[in-house]
Amino acid sequence: MSEFVNVDDFEKAARERLDPGAYGYYAGGAGDERTLRANVAAFTRWELRPRVLVDVSDVSTATTVLGEEVALPLLVAPTAFHRLAHPDGELATARAAAAAGTVMCLSTLSSASPAELAAAAPGAAQWFQLYWSRDRGFTAELVAAVAEAGFRAIVLTVDFPVAGRRERDLRLEFTLPDDLPAPNLPVTLARKDFHAALGDIVDTSLTWRDLEWLRSESSLPLLVKGVLTAEDALLAAEHGAAGVIVSNHGGRQLDGVPATLDVLPEVVEAAGERVEVLLDGGIRRGIDVLKALALGARATLAGRAILWGLAAGGEEGVVRVLELLRAEIAGGLMLLGCSRPDEVSRAHVRPAGPSV
Repeated sequence: MSEFVNVDDFEKAARERLDPGAYGYYAGGAGDERTLRANVAAFTRWELRPRVLVDVSDVSTATTVLGEEVALPLLVAPTAFHRLAHPDGELATARAAAAAGTVMCLSTLSSASPAELAAAAPGAAQWFQLYWSRDRGFTAELVAAVAEAGFRAIVLTVDFPVAGRRERDLRLEFTLPDDLPAPNLPVTLARKDFHAALGDIVDTSLTWRDLEWLRSESSLPLLVKGVLTAEDALLAAEHGAAGVIVSNHGGRQLDGVPATLDVLPEVVEAAGERVEVLLDGGIRRGIDVLKALALGARATLAGRAILWGLAAGGEEGVVRVLELLRAEIAGGLMLLGCSRPDEVSRAHVRPAGPSV
């Protein structure tokens, strides 16, 4: 891995090492994968506006998210079943995130329980991504277990009333291994056609009013993940969310929705003074993070980049990916003329293209 110099290098190594079905599951999106590609392409539509002759002798990538300091404005996004990438799975990812000083968000679709993750990285900042089960009693028990394990926030994914049609999985007839645990689900997950099985588990009757019940069950800060409009950002704020994550599920749900970076300004303008706004989708470089900050995000989350590191080299691979991205963020801040992520503003970006 010493020869890898960027996230793309890790992806190439991961593709060589993973079973084609597992690689396709991680890499793929829904439908024609237009939104999947758009998430990455959106960053090319913005250019940075650096300021020069600024004192950048003391640069830090540290910032705060939900009032808690993190070492860089990049968190580990919730992604499913890390043991498909490496035998140590989410536990390796958690240790790497803790070493980097950032938050790991554990997916409901993980092969580790909240208690197991907390034990792997004691005292580390960890969030839990929740798929709300039709079994409300189980959901209450899961939320209680998350709090007992010392997690710092709950991330409610709201763009999954049904699984998106992911054609790579269909073509490869991808199935989950029989020995892959799924401890955070109320029933044993089917190994074949598990996407459809998940649709039967998730409660499709949820409305904004149900957030009140969730907040009554837990005092942890609540983030709503899957927001793509100003209207929903405002509703999240009105119903007590501490933050929203601008996300299209990595292009894996409704193909044809906008890239997350394209709708970030709309969400920030609508609700940015009432809730913290984060963004995921398409993060491959440190300058991607800086562009998101300039457009109003408090921080970003990366999913696939972390999985490529895990597949390529286990815990060490994730550490290396986070180190690379942190170095790119630090260098980008200096070249932009900023000493801290908080100093990056709308004045530091412009739409790509010739000057008017």
